[in-house]
Amino acid sequence: MSAAPQRKIVHVDMDAFYASVEQRDDPSLRGKPVVVAWKGQRSVVCAASYEARTYGIRSAMPAIRAERLCPQALFVPPDFVRYRAVSRATREIFARHTALIEPLSLDEAYLDVTENLSGLSSATAVAEAIRDAIRDELNLTASAGIAPNKFLAKIASDWRKPDGQYVIRPREVEAFLAPLPVAKIPGVGKVMNGKLAALGVSTVGDLRGLELAALEARFGRYGRRLYELARGIDEHPVIADRPVMSVSAEDTFAEDVPLSALEPMIRRLAEKTWAAAMKTPRIARTVVLKLKTREFRILTRSLTPPQPPASCTELTDIALALCGRVETDAEARYRLVGVGLSNFGEPEAARPTSQPDLFASV
Repeated sequence: MSAAPQRKIVHVDMDAFYASVEQRDDPSLRGKPVVVAWKGQRSVVCAASYEARTYGIRSAMPAIRAERLCPQALFVPPDFVRYRAVSRATREIFARHTALIEPLSLDEAYLDVTENLSGLSSATAVAEAIRDAIRDELNLTASAGIAPNKFLAKIASDWRKPDGQYVIRPREVEAFLAPLPVAKIPGVGKVMNGKLAALGVSTVGDLRGLELAALEARFGRYGRRLYELARGIDEHPVIADRPVMSVSAEDTFAEDVPLSALEPMIRRLAEKTWAAAMKTPRIARTVVLKLKTREFRILTRSLTPPQPPASCTELTDIALALCGRVETDAEARYRLVGVGLSNFGEPEAARPTSQPDLFASV
């Protein structure tokens, strides 16, 4: 039996996507520090142009901090209807080359081009053709990473940003990975980085020096994942058409609190949930509020309005209103609250023809 061909994976990442769309459509914004965000005490940055990034502004940063970092920044409210339309256009370009497309958000996707539809000679040529089409047809730029697997392709796409691409060939994998900070590995955040630092690990090369048994003993199943990624091993396939079913954000309080004290947390969690939902072209119709009592009882309340929530403000208002559907007494206390969106569908199918039952509870 012949061996399966070496995978050829391309990770395409649009450059400063939301901000670039705004600069493309409004010439007065070009070359200026643009921040895509609603201005306000509770707002967060959705995107920042490269000009704004030179001031230290980044996505998910509080908008008020971004304003302090760059007082002359131009704040533009996000227009997700427009961004979704551009995202669909980029995926139409991808589909000319492969049917194996796994979107990660509106602005990035994995493509398996092991066998491409366009008859191009290499994955590098496919990435170049995609980036050329995005530039010529959409007047935007994208960066790409080309590698034998998804893990490496995603790292490579960030290597020559903006408007560039980078190839990691199979024979180059170990040498490429060895000097990288271990934080480049998915799942290695501040806490895990600290744990690895305590073991004397700061680079992927250092991590490669640890035995599998030692990593599994210390980190369980994730220890095996660390062992594999340190060697550039990632067998996860590109999975096309994986629909988003729900998104949510939740937090646990340091001390149990009454229902009347939940509003600030609900507002913050609604912003996180809305930002996550905007990474998919699908539309959520149902808002969910989750509560956990100090007795560890789970309560959920949900609302499916006649029209899907069209803004973070609408999501927040509905989530706060759902608190009124919680039967409680003055002594009740809560240890956790969560805000979610569910019942996702395609944009064309997201508008109900008749009004459903508005409230449901579990």
